[in-house]
Amino acid sequence: MADSPSTHGATGSEGQQRKSTPPAFRRFKIALSTILTIKVILELAVTFGYPNALVDELQGASDSALLMVMVMEGRGQIHPTDISPLLGALEDTGHHGIATDVRAWSLVYLDIIPGKEQKPKKSLELSSFGRFKIALSTALREQTIQNLGALFEYPRALMDEIRNAKNSALLMTMHMEERGQIQSADISPLLTALKDLRLHGVASDVEDQFNEHLRITGKMAAFIEELKETCHTLYDKIQPIPYIKEKLYSVDKVFIEVGMEHCDSRGSWKTLSSYRGIFSVAKGTSRIQVIEGEPGYGKSTLALQLVYDWCNEVSDSPFCKPDILIFLNLRHLGGITSFMEAIEQFLLPQDSVLERQDVEQLINNKNVNILVIFDAYDEYPDQHIEDSFVAKILEEQILRHVDVLLTTRSSCIPPACGSRTGRIRLTGFDEGAREQYVRKAVTGDDEAEVQRILEQFNTNPILRDICQAPLFSVMYAHVAHEEEEFHNVRSVTEFFLYMISCFHSHAQNKVSGEKRKQLQRYASNHKKLDKFAFDSLTGANQQLLWDKKILIKKFGADFYGLYVNIGILVEEEVINRNRGATVAEFIQYRTEVHFYHKLFCEWFAACHLAKSVTSFWSLFHDFCKRVNPYDLQFVYRFACGINPAAAKEVIKLVQKKQDGDKFAVLCALEQKDSADDVLNTVRDLVSRDVRISENDTKLLQRTTMQLLELASQKEVPIKCLILDCTFDSIDKKLAHIALKSGLCLRPIAPLKLLIIRMEATDVSEPEIISILGYVGQCDDLAELRFEECNLPVSVPATSIPSELISRNFKVVHSSGQYHLDLRMGQWGVFGEENIENLCSNVITVEKEDPLIQQQAMLLLLTNSVRDNVPIKCLNLDRSFDSIDKKLAHIALKSGVGLRPIASLQLLIIRMEATDVSEPELISILGYVGQCGNLAELRFEECNLPVSVPATSIPSELISRNFKVVHPSGKYHLDLRMGQWGVFGEENIGNLCSNVITVKKEDLLIQQQAMLLLLTNSVRDNRSVNCLRLDRCMDQVDAADGIVTLKSGLSLLPSSVLKKTEINEDDEVTEEKMIGLLTYVSMSEQIVELVFDGCILPRTIPARRIDTTLIRRNVKVSYTRYGYKMKLEVGQWEVDDVDVIRKLCSDGLTVSRDHSVLLQQSTILLLEKSTQQNIPVTCLTLDQCIQEFDVTTSSMVLTSGLSLPGVSSVMKLKVTESGNMSEDSFLQVLAFVKECEDMNEVSFHGCILPVSIPTERIDDSLITRNVKVSCCPDNNLLFNLRSGKLESQTKLPDDTPIRNSDTVASQASTIMQLMVASADKIPVTCLTLDQCIDKFDVTTSNMVLTSGLSLPGVSSVMKLNVTESGHMSEDRFIQVLAFVKECKDMNEVSFNSCILPVSIPTERIDDSLITRNVKVSCCPDNNLLFNLRSGKLESKTDVSGGVRIQNSDTTASLASKIMQLMVASADHAKVTNCIVTPDSTTSSILIRTGISIPGVPYDEELEVTESGHISEDNFVQVLSFVEAFKYMKEVSFHGCILPVSIPTECIDQSLITRNVKVSCCSDNKVEFDIRSGKLESKTDVSGGVRIQNSDTAASLASKIMQLMVASADHIPVTCLTLDQCIDKFDVTTSNMVLTSGLSLPGVSSVMKLKVTESGIMSEDQCLQVLAFVKECRDMNEVSFDGCVLPVSIPTERIDHSLITRNVKVSCCPDNKVLFNLGSGKLESQTKLPDDTPIRNSDTVAEQASTIMQLMVASADKIPVTCLTLDQCIDKFDVTTSNMVLTSGLSLPGVSSVMKLKVTESGIMSEDQCLQVLAFVKECRDMNEVSFSSCVLPVSIPTERIDHSLITRNVKVSCCSDNKVEFNLRSGKLESKTELPADVFIRSSHAVAEQASTIMQLMVASADKIPITRVRLLESFSSVDSDGLSLVLHSGLCLPRLSSLKLWIWTERGREVTVDEWTGILNYAKNCQPLKELLMRWCLLPWLDNNPNIANTRVKWNPFYGEYYILQSGRWQDQAGQVLTREAYDDLVKKFREEFRNDDWQKQRRANRE
Repeated sequence: MADSPSTHGATGSEGQQRKSTPPAFRRFKIALSTILTIKVILELAVTFGYPNALVDELQGASDSALLMVMVMEGRGQIHPTDISPLLGALEDTGHHGIATDVRAWSLVYLDIIPGKEQKPKKSLELSSFGRFKIALSTALREQTIQNLGALFEYPRALMDEIRNAKNSALLMTMHMEERGQIQSADISPLLTALKDLRLHGVASDVEDQFNEHLRITGKMAAFIEELKETCHTLYDKIQPIPYIKEKLYSVDKVFIEVGMEHCDSRGSWKTLSSYRGIFSVAKGTSRIQVIEGEPGYGKSTLALQLVYDWCNEVSDSPFCKPDILIFLNLRHLGGITSFMEAIEQFLLPQDSVLERQDVEQLINNKNVNILVIFDAYDEYPDQHIEDSFVAKILEEQILRHVDVLLTTRSSCIPPACGSRTGRIRLTGFDEGAREQYVRKAVTGDDEAEVQRILEQFNTNPILRDICQAPLFSVMYAHVAHEEEEFHNVRSVTEFFLYMISCFHSHAQNKVSGEKRKQLQRYASNHKKLDKFAFDSLTGANQQLLWDKKILIKKFGADFYGLYVNIGILVEEEVINRNRGATVAEFIQYRTEVHFYHKLFCEWFAACHLAKSVTSFWSLFHDFCKRVNPYDLQFVYRFACGINPAAAKEVIKLVQKKQDGDKFAVLCALEQKDSADDVLNTVRDLVSRDVRISENDTKLLQRTTMQLLELASQKEVPIKCLILDCTFDSIDKKLAHIALKSGLCLRPIAPLKLLIIRMEATDVSEPEIISILGYVGQCDDLAELRFEECNLPVSVPATSIPSELISRNFKVVHSSGQYHLDLRMGQWGVFGEENIENLCSNVITVEKEDPLIQQQAMLLLLTNSVRDNVPIKCLNLDRSFDSIDKKLAHIALKSGVGLRPIASLQLLIIRMEATDVSEPELISILGYVGQCGNLAELRFEECNLPVSVPATSIPSELISRNFKVVHPSGKYHLDLRMGQWGVFGEENIGNLCSNVITVKKEDLLIQQQAMLLLLTNSVRDNRSVNCLRLDRCMDQVDAADGIVTLKSGLSLLPSSVLKKTEINEDDEVTEEKMIGLLTYVSMSEQIVELVFDGCILPRTIPARRIDTTLIRRNVKVSYTRYGYKMKLEVGQWEVDDVDVIRKLCSDGLTVSRDHSVLLQQSTILLLEKSTQQNIPVTCLTLDQCIQEFDVTTSSMVLTSGLSLPGVSSVMKLKVTESGNMSEDSFLQVLAFVKECEDMNEVSFHGCILPVSIPTERIDDSLITRNVKVSCCPDNNLLFNLRSGKLESQTKLPDDTPIRNSDTVASQASTIMQLMVASADKIPVTCLTLDQCIDKFDVTTSNMVLTSGLSLPGVSSVMKLNVTESGHMSEDRFIQVLAFVKECKDMNEVSFNSCILPVSIPTERIDDSLITRNVKVSCCPDNNLLFNLRSGKLESKTDVSGGVRIQNSDTTASLASKIMQLMVASADHAKVTNCIVTPDSTTSSILIRTGISIPGVPYDEELEVTESGHISEDNFVQVLSFVEAFKYMKEVSFHGCILPVSIPTECIDQSLITRNVKVSCCSDNKVEFDIRSGKLESKTDVSGGVRIQNSDTAASLASKIMQLMVASADHIPVTCLTLDQCIDKFDVTTSNMVLTSGLSLPGVSSVMKLKVTESGIMSEDQCLQVLAFVKECRDMNEVSFDGCVLPVSIPTERIDHSLITRNVKVSCCPDNKVLFNLGSGKLESQTKLPDDTPIRNSDTVAEQASTIMQLMVASADKIPVTCLTLDQCIDKFDVTTSNMVLTSGLSLPGVSSVMKLKVTESGIMSEDQCLQVLAFVKECRDMNEVSFSSCVLPVSIPTERIDHSLITRNVKVSCCSDNKVEFNLRSGKLESKTELPADVFIRSSHAVAEQASTIMQLMVASADKIPITRVRLLESFSSVDSDGLSLVLHSGLCLPRLSSLKLWIWTERGREVTVDEWTGILNYAKNCQPLKELLMRWCLLPWLDNNPNIANTRVKWNPFYGEYYILQSGRWQDQAGQVLTREAYDDLVKKFREEFRNDDWQKQRRANRE
């Protein structure tokens, strides 16, 4: 029973006592929800800083407005007493009208007086309770709401309101809160009501959610309180100056806003007015924000101010909005491995009430708005650890819902923070900020003191610039306030030295006596601190935090105390949680120490560095080489100021680094050296380019200007000044250049070159005049260059200063090719060489050329006319517009006019497929008539008129033999006739003597030229051999014989023509035939008319044939059939029997598709074959039989023609469709009877009757044994004797009828089935594969797609239907109807198609159910169709997900889709659906033809594709996703999506549902369906590498990231293509990669690096350049690891690359560049005298050397020596190149004088000859030297190229020249005599050993006795045959036939049995060897050692003890045989002797 109403708090006293929401506030909220649109809601959510998860929830809600109202209430943004946060947000977002309405409603409903709001304290309880209410609304169902309303006794009107609301649950929740049934601390009335309604499950869930709210509220409040306590200690103890400890400031008391800039989407820096705008302007697509700045610019102070704003809830600060703010100084986080550990260690107090899991839960709650501030990233010790927790957060791998603010130096931006990251840059104090700080934190209201301090800043510009850094400004202001006298500073070093001296003075003033002296000593002597600071900054990991105990121990307590006291060192107490066993061990405090600011650490490190210049040069040099100047810039600058010697060295080393000149300027101004030394530094700096850049600080700009002024004062020449985007204007009063920074640049007298770069700015005429006025005052300035700007077309000459003209001053355009002619004020070509090149080659004026470039070219033309310089060619490339008749000029599209040019020789007009009208051509001819020397006018890529009136052509053109050439180059305009003719006498002669052909596809003027040639031939009486009309004839006039062509031209009879050929595809009618005969009759010399390929009439009336043809004996041939016409009777007769015989042997066909004329021709041919007695192999009647006419015994065709019986036909083939009736069959047999020789008839594509009564069959056919077959495979025959069809083969178990089968094949199968049915032969299965058309209810047959009908086959047991796509209900019923006709069929199976989910049972025939027919839907039987229920039934569970992929069979695919459909029908939820087709998806139509329906219970879709997905296909996929109502995500893999699509193409429901579209498996790219754009989640600005090993998915991801960068104009530093280029596709302008994907041109890539192997061909190189052209911003391309061609024709190089000044480098060391202007490789360095290519070189280094050699060869620069060191692979005879081991090829280098080959081991004869073959290709090479290898003793002379002998090439074989190879004799020759003792030691170099071995080989070959050879510890092994010895060096010593004594010395070596046997074998082979001596080694014991005849073998194991081998046994000196026992003792003695000796070490050293 339900409780009374009072129980539930609806009415009564208890209900009244509950605290509830006022009803007026509820009405206000409802009114507010009516005006909040989704756009306003989203803007408010961003303004309030809502988390992403909450924003997504708002977007997806059914009633977003009501939900937004509840959220705002929960977060305290609206309250019954205050709505100011909402009003402020509406005003900030520009919704002033809505704000006015809301303000009015607040007066009506809430009585809030504007300005008197009672703002509530921000309540976490409300925020959490708001989330609970939202959760509650999702749990309330419609019926539950109605029941609760009744239980709470809500009025009927209220319940109607709730029922009709968009979101009734949300409105119900609001009413329950208003009535007190739910409150933030109690919801018991609601819980009681739910339990009364027996909704215990709902009550339990609601109670759990409420308890979670209570728990979160309490934990979050505690966490925030503890965070604020910790933060308070950070921001409340600010020391503006270190030594003032008695007065600490809160950050808000000293904080002054510094200058700020934010980086916009294009990478430009824009001014930011206040730190309060950080979130509004700097928020990128990432949640990461970076605040960057130089050292001392206030980054940490700003961070603390943000912490202060949050802790104190500063209302106008955006940083009060986060729920939680976490501040971590990264300096402390070295070794901290997790975010939670950092919070626990540094933010939570010792007695924290929170457990770690509590904090983790709060941090991981995505509904909590969290801001993390990481301060001082540049001081983070673990910044180089890639997987640190800080790196993971910045890379958004963890805590992706958290906002992060990071401060760091500008030189230390984290790699993860790229273009998507919001960036803020601090620019320091301006004068206003400096004054504001002095008043706020230093002087207070003391105006006089304010002015005194500010005066010091204002009177010292250098100090003012130094104090742009807030740290310096603050310190100086406080010191100046305390000091009476000011100290004047000239550098940062002086400033810092002064500050530190003030610190020490302050401490010393407080003490006296010995203590004072001690302090003075510590102030001056701080070497230990210097070195400590230096080591801390330059170690592997920078350390800036130390334990107090360590520092006291290192420096001493007194020293440490002083530096802590004066504030340079700062102590800080932190918790040390040691995870010990006890609480005391677990939590301990320790004191950490750090410098007051990192700059102080850099100062002391600089002191150490400055001193190390003289005492530790290596330390100094290592530091300067290793440390980037911008990472620790003040260490360098301080060192320069402290020690002059350091300054000189630092500046030298810094200048070598990238952008080092800028930094060198700062270092130079720090010097306190003598004036001469400073001047020397200045002289060195200005000898290179001096740059003032937009990104330079004001201090750096001023310093650079001081440098220039000093150089100007001392008259030091300044090479070049570059104003890089810093020029603003010219101050005319002061005649200065005003920079954008506000600084002014005076005229600089000694300046030589001024470059002004202005980033695509339009420079007006007055501006350039002002600039010229400025440069006129720079006395030595010789050149002014403008870059990246648009200049005016001309400048008034009167405005140009005359002094510039007098001193030959140059004003140059950015391309470098054009200059301003100061006399004329117009642009011209720069340089005499350029002018000569252009005039002697081709001057091109392109449509895309800048205006001044076009004007320069035209000025060149004008001047050439003036100077009478001949101009070879002018090419107007798509720039021609029209002819200005008044001025007689050519008007270009740019508006520039081109006068007639007298000295021009050739004019080319290219007009990009334009139609040139007749008046336009006449105007152009009029213009060229005024160009006196012009000889030729050529048109390209345009369509010209067919003719020009001859009277309109200027007569002077005719008189000077002028040529007008057609684009094809073969035709010219005959100026006398105004018609096009063939160009050149040679062409005319060739055509007339061969064949003049007029084709259908020829251009009109081509046809006209041919007809004109015929006309002129008549005029010139020139015979024309043949005219061929190729498919171009239209009509022929039978009266006058004029032939009209399809183009409209007319061909007249010709008196010089001998033969005419007609080739036509169509029929030639009788009338045309008569006309052609008339044409031949009137062409007097024609003797033959030939028809080819066309169909002619069977006869021509003889009366219409001109008798002159008969008299002239003209031959009319019909080559197709081998006929000629008998003109007397007009009939064809056989001319060539062989042609007829060939046609008849191939068979003849009469088809229904043939025309009547063609059918007549075939019948005529049959008649001729009978007359000639030529057999016809086969006659085919294809669908053309009408009936058999018994009266004429002929077959009547469908055309009406009659085909009589032909006796010469052997076989008849009848092709018909459908079922052939009995009568039709008998008519064919009747025709066969008339064909007497016919023995076979075959039927195709039709179904014959199963049987015919035998009495209807003619007996003569049976007698002739005529064979009747019914299908091409002869599976069926018709037996004429029995009158029945007979099957010749047994049907298979599964009999298929496929759609792909021919009609004949299908007919054969049907007939076999009919035979089986008639004979009652069971058929196991019949498969109908994609061949069903419909079921014919009238005949009960299944009609197939071929048109054949399949009757019900009673003997078939099973039917298998294979179809594609979805099968309709009607089609399914038709199949079942066919099954019904097959009486024995008990099963039907559907394969590869999708059946309907259900069918009404009344449509299913009951007989099928009675017969228990089984209907299965897939081969795996996962699905069955239940005929009783009429429904599909699935046998498997798919709730876990379904994968649809390319490898699926069609049947498997259909099965999966039907399972999805069944799941949808049964309301089963499917987790994931993956679609993986291999081609483009069209409405998700898989390539098999099956479409996937939208399944409303599917959550995710994956699409795997290859290649680029078009916009249409992508939209189709999204449309498919729309049908999946619960789908949350669709992901694409392995394919490339479009960068953007119009948002109107995207269905709004996808946005509302917040469907996520990811584009790659690594989630680096997503598609934002709101903006319709791809968005990259990673920063690619640092560069992208695409390599051959990348997976397709990785490759697609990288390409899309590049495309996004290009679309968003994000600069990408470098793109590397590593071994992955296939080709460049000119049609798409894309680079095709080896994977098959295409890379489009990426406009924002700055540099391309191509890594390839081998030699790159000219075409490959040009393809890369074509790709570079498409990358608009690319200014450099680098080739690595490959060899480029030495030169490329310049005409193949795109001119735009030259204009863009693209740099092409060919190796990483930039030793070789490719000059696009000249089209040649150019070496930047001189090759050394000995140029090496080593095996150890990288491929890039080898390629660089090869290209330098090729350049030297091309430029004929001698190369002294080329060394190939261990790098030769083989010589390629096809290319004559030497192939290296790296795979690169070295071509013959003609300019190399000597080749040095260093190889190891023995070089074979072939290898040696390959080297000589390479030497042959090096034309100037006269010597080749082999080192460290052994050459063959001899080579057959016939294998040596004779040219080497002729060139007298010297071949030396070792470095000591002791051995040479004589090419004439083909032998090695020794140049020195062998000594008596030949040593081969292990200590010898390989080259020395090789030399000795070759001398021995020569001696052995020449039979020169070798006295002794000693191997001293050089032996390694011996081959088993004993033919050679292998040495430790790898060389081999072959057998020596003249050796006398061999001494083998291996101290301490124990020889194995195999080694000893091999040594003895070698000795045997070296006969006649007299003696073998083995010394200082241990030989193995052998019972019987083999003897060597005539050789004495002696063993000397120790000094003075030896044995001799006699009869296989060893004997000592006394002749005693060595026994085994004695041998064992010898072994012990030997091992003892050599055990402790140093011989082992020495031996090892020798070998190494």
